[in-house]
Amino acid sequence: MARKARSVDLTQVTEWDDGKSHRKEDYLAAEEPLEIRVGDNPLSVTMRTPGHDIELVAGFLFTEGLVERRAQILMLEELESTDADENRGNVVSARLDRDADYDSDKMRRNFFAASSCGICGKASIDAIRARTLSAPNPAFRLDPEILVRLPETLRESQAVFGRTGGLHAAALFDATGGLLVLREDIGRHNAVDKVIGWGLLDDRVPLGDTILVVSGRGGFEIVQKAIVAGLPVVASVSAPSSLAVRLAREMGQTLIGFLRGRRFVVYSGDSRLEK
Repeated sequence: MARKARSVDLTQVTEWDDGKSHRKEDYLAAEEPLEIRVGDNPLSVTMRTPGHDIELVAGFLFTEGLVERRAQILMLEELESTDADENRGNVVSARLDRDADYDSDKMRRNFFAASSCGICGKASIDAIRARTLSAPNPAFRLDPEILVRLPETLRESQAVFGRTGGLHAAALFDATGGLLVLREDIGRHNAVDKVIGWGLLDDRVPLGDTILVVSGRGGFEIVQKAIVAGLPVVASVSAPSSLAVRLAREMGQTLIGFLRGRRFVVYSGDSRLEK
């Protein structure tokens, strides 16, 4: 049986404050490697905050194109690693249906996915275009007065961030501003995969009637994953990247940045916002 996930570590630190120093206990956001396997074949290693690992792997397999629907994931199982004790439980194995698009020689990644970069080297619009993805729900509409309330709900619901100040968050909201799910992780793309994985395992994908709000910047990998999941609106409290804006515009997704207070900037798809 895999160990219980620990998303927070406690450590001793020295705090310097206005010329005086003292020892105190401090909370740290946990960061550990997770090995993803398909059957017995290692696929990837990603640095993540333990917790909701099954959702993370489901979201990863889906947003990276290894599966196209929930039914192609036959089983997801947390295993105990054969490594040192501190790595026990940091393995998830997936068993996929035979019609899933997985070729072990082609898909095996000989790379280390750092918590800040997502799938390094794969981020190109041509790769997304080749997957013949559909534009997200064009009929979805959102009231700006609801949109501006979402960051506060996001922040209030970040349990681990409140203790450590060191995690990214991703959350899904419905059109009325109701919070459907929130996940935290040391890596922003992992938080998004956890949210999308939740939706996939709950048979909610495509997520065409929901809004994705992320606590950091709106990078390319976040927009890419959101488009795969059919999300019509992505909003971030910080700036999007140029490639993220380009992809959102090409795919007809609404991309919002600098969502703070009663202000935001629409970079793509302003037709979904009610006037």
